[in-house]
Amino acid sequence: MAAEVQADLHCHTTASDGLFAPGDVVRLAARIGLRAVGITDHDTIAGWEEAETAGETTGVEIVRGIELSTEWRGRDVHILGYEPAGGSALLRERLASLRLGREERIKKIVDRLSRLGIPIEPEEVFGVATGESVGRPHVAQILMARGYAGSIGEAFERYLGRGAPGYVPRPKLTPEEGIDLIRATGGVAVLAHPGVGGLAGRIPFWVSAGLQGVEVYHSEHTAAEEKTLSKIARDLNLIMTGGSDFHGEERKPGAKIGGWGVSMAVVRQIKETARTGEGSRCTAKRCGPG
Repeated sequence: MAAEVQADLHCHTTASDGLFAPGDVVRLAARIGLRAVGITDHDTIAGWEEAETAGETTGVEIVRGIELSTEWRGRDVHILGYEPAGGSALLRERLASLRLGREERIKKIVDRLSRLGIPIEPEEVFGVATGESVGRPHVAQILMARGYAGSIGEAFERYLGRGAPGYVPRPKLTPEEGIDLIRATGGVAVLAHPGVGGLAGRIPFWVSAGLQGVEVYHSEHTAAEEKTLSKIARDLNLIMTGGSDFHGEERKPGAKIGGWGVSMAVVRQIKETARTGEGSRCTAKRCGPG
């Protein structure tokens, strides 16, 4: 873990699958003494405005972010994008398409669950998802309420996870497409929690595609993984980010806001990279290793 956590750069809100509204996440960050917080909801930037309003009153700096779900050889690869241009038509159109894919997936999941004798209507799931981006945790919430699972983890293990009877894949970007989208809209592309999926070995390849940073510090990384990722980041001259992946205790137990993160120097590094144009699309030659 970073020596001094001043900024938690990986937090989810009710705009996607978090349990706290954007403003509440910021106020919680303020109460524990954080100086900055990254709002990184899945496939949506709808939480930015409320978070920034709360930031103005609490003094907490907001790092505008997003988390894109991509796939490589059947494995989930999450790409964090920091400070992309929120007004970009390209970004908004692509995110709308991704959210539509999420909605279609939920309908298919609900259909599979109904065949298993668990009657749920899509509208129930959409009603639980108060934000723009709906996902499997919202289905899990209903399964828990109905007594079919005792926790989010159990709901995924029994019904919703890969290989479970209710699992339905959804169309995803490739990691290269996710990186390109972030870079094309002026953002800084960071590989999220690579230790979780055992993806450290792929980092140099994605650097060649424009990856600029690695999430070294994360609630699911071991100390050994942090050490390995730190070395890779230094060797490839990547930004080393960190965050808790906060969703709320009931949704992601143990991932406490501010428990993982970085110093304000990293926040400055990210924003300066985006501001100076290094966040725009680049060639493999200019952005690759070495």
